[in-house]
Amino acid sequence: MSTVITSVDHRSPAQRAGVRPGEKLLTINGHEIVDVLDYRFYGYDAKCRLELLEPNGSVRNVQIKKEEGLDLGLNFDTYLMDEMRCCANHCVFCFVDQMPPGMRQTLYFKDDDARLSFLQGNYITLTNLTEREAQRIIDLRISPINVSVHTTDPQLHCTMLGNKNAVRSLEYMRRFCEAGIVMNGQIVICPGWNDGDQLRRTLRDLTEMEFSSCSLVPVGITKYRKGLAKLRPVDAATAAEIIDIADEFGRENLERFGTRRFFCADELFLRAGRPLPEEDYYEGYRQLENGVGMLRSLGDDFLAALDTVDVPEEFSSFTIATGTAAAPFLTGLVQQAQARFPDLRGEVVAIDNDFFGHTIDVAGLLTGQDISAQLQKRPLGDRVLIPLHMLRHGETVFLDDYTVERLSQELDRPVQVVGLDGFDLADALFAPAESRQDNGRS
Repeated sequence: MSTVITSVDHRSPAQRAGVRPGEKLLTINGHEIVDVLDYRFYGYDAKCRLELLEPNGSVRNVQIKKEEGLDLGLNFDTYLMDEMRCCANHCVFCFVDQMPPGMRQTLYFKDDDARLSFLQGNYITLTNLTEREAQRIIDLRISPINVSVHTTDPQLHCTMLGNKNAVRSLEYMRRFCEAGIVMNGQIVICPGWNDGDQLRRTLRDLTEMEFSSCSLVPVGITKYRKGLAKLRPVDAATAAEIIDIADEFGRENLERFGTRRFFCADELFLRAGRPLPEEDYYEGYRQLENGVGMLRSLGDDFLAALDTVDVPEEFSSFTIATGTAAAPFLTGLVQQAQARFPDLRGEVVAIDNDFFGHTIDVAGLLTGQDISAQLQKRPLGDRVLIPLHMLRHGETVFLDDYTVERLSQELDRPVQVVGLDGFDLADALFAPAESRQDNGRS
């Protein structure tokens, strides 16, 4: 733990009050400051009394008046003011354990930190949560918390998480629900483990807890599972059964509580060969970050954008590279656009995931080397379009450290990174020929 102040923002409330780098923040309004959550919550008030430990060992108090919610302006060694908490589990379905060797080290780190769940939306298991931290979540009403549920059967929960003490996370879930904490859950469906009757039990228990919302997603299985528990992918029949079970409990929840509560990922509908639900199914896309409703939202926005898009005098042809799961859906969107605008020239290419294995079919886990190798074997349009979620957040680097620039050079085409909504996709498709750029984001 380090609450030593490394710098103070220029013209911040703390600087105006005379707070100096090198001092250690002990308390705010009498509350001990342990990490970033304490700092954020207790520093929210308009009046803050800071207790500071000076480098010479003396303690002094500083009074600060500011706008409510305005940050004090203090910076520390790390974002969390503490070490990031590593996962203590050995989940049977863990994707990190299925990674090939030789990738960048950050991809092998498994965080399971409640603070990152609240601040950045990460999913956690609650297994390494201390009693103090659990009570703090309740006392400060920290919401939302994103929780990996998987099953509510205590024994199976411990087995799937590979942690004999994992049952306490179920106890925390119940306590948080009773305290009114908003929790977004995720269930990774592993056929033969937590589907069928086990899934029914889990959804029944979460319904009785009045759990806020929960997504159902298929397990991802790579070709690097040597020495790990045997798993099989979700096939069409299993996907259909999962959807039917979720619908059964979803209808019950709608009648009792006015919310479905349980939402199936787009992948399940694609694998089952079923049409995507209409927009109202997703209840404002509450589980969008888990791949629930992403394609429906993309499609609806894209079709709406066709009514307002600027049609260029000369079109620039394109090739869209995406995963095998979404390729048919995107092909349908492109065909609808071409039916309205016959001069629009382009196609969608499904990229097989040779890097992780062909059971991994989502675009977000494609690598630059697979895209390059497979696109070089075929004729391409003037531009190659790739979705933003193929890349490391805030950068232009794929999972295998291929850069967009390198991919562009190897394909001898501009590679354009397309934003995540349908309006971005429409803008990219209708880019005029004269505005081609080497690399860019729509």
